[in-house]
Amino acid sequence: MAGVEIPTVGTPAGMRKINQRAVLDLLRRGGPATRPQVAKDTGLSKPTVSQALLALEAAGLARPTGQTSTGTGRSAVLYEADPTAGYVLGVDIGREHLRVAVSDLGRTLVARRDERNTARSGAALVAAVGKIAAAAIAEAGLSAGDIVVRVVGSPGVADPEKRCFRHAPNLPGWGRAGLIDDLEAALGPDLMVENDANLTAVGEWESGAARGASVFGCITIGTGVGMGLMVDGRVFRGATGAAGEIGYLPYGRTRAADEPGTPPARGHLEEATAAQSVVQGARELGLGTAKSAREVFRLAREGDELARRAVETEADRLAYTVASVAAVIDPELIVLGGGMGTAADLLLEPIDRALRAFTPLVPKVVQGELGEDAVLTGAISVGLRAAEGMVFDRRVGAA
Repeated sequence: MAGVEIPTVGTPAGMRKINQRAVLDLLRRGGPATRPQVAKDTGLSKPTVSQALLALEAAGLARPTGQTSTGTGRSAVLYEADPTAGYVLGVDIGREHLRVAVSDLGRTLVARRDERNTARSGAALVAAVGKIAAAAIAEAGLSAGDIVVRVVGSPGVADPEKRCFRHAPNLPGWGRAGLIDDLEAALGPDLMVENDANLTAVGEWESGAARGASVFGCITIGTGVGMGLMVDGRVFRGATGAAGEIGYLPYGRTRAADEPGTPPARGHLEEATAAQSVVQGARELGLGTAKSAREVFRLAREGDELARRAVETEADRLAYTVASVAAVIDPELIVLGGGMGTAADLLLEPIDRALRAFTPLVPKVVQGELGEDAVLTGAISVGLRAAEGMVFDRRVGAA
């Protein structure tokens, strides 16, 4: 993605840009304000603020939005950051779904599209993503050139060298070298790719259940299992970007070691806790009619004993997951997201009970607040952070 120009400090032009950026940031964070209010809150002189506002208005970054009366009865012009100065595209790619949203710089969604993912190859999925994104942009009455940043949330870890996603077994072809280049060709330039669990964590931290948390993990469970980890407002990625790939934690013994010296084979946590495991567990208990995890949870709420026992088993496995995470990162909070988060009313109490039975490290576990919108919310937030600087640099430079 193109970098943002950094003004040369000490030159008149550099100081003007710094002052303009300070004024624009204030309007973006604090909402509409008059010149005197901006001067007071930024510490800049009134003439400097007036010059900055004129330059921002000429660049299409700020605009008058009405008037307010002062104590003396005189009216003053209110200015706001112009939300139409640029737009961000967010994309959520899952094994079963494709979700796309377009937001202006004021965080207002101007278009949203949701479709089932019927693609069964990397090429077909890239084409489907490009098609739904183009439809959303057209629905908003925009062109591809109006989009400043595109952010894609996907299972797996982006490989910057091979330009593909590692650790995304549920998306066939997603590990093919050059796939991210194909995504960029389909969606447009200035593309950012991010793990979907990381984006869920960003969304929950900015506008969901983790607001204000300094160290927390967001465990997402659906077709697969993942975790986004944030420390002091930043995503923690680890050495290769694979921090949070908890689906690979060893879990359970799948066969005996028949010969001395032969290590026992063990399964992975994803196999034991993902949505399909709930269905399998229910069937093993004798609930042969269960076709989906959602159905098992519905039956449990209706009082079905076999479904309730299947939910208890899932809660025990999730408690193991939380305990493993807690022993390593000591989070103050664990947010339960993904499709499993919708069953938090059934899972939270048995998770807490199981945790207290086998570990003294018991973080608070809560239900995510954003539901299926979590990845898109995080994608838009990440995109806006990047777009704000890029739009300023382009517009002010052009002006």
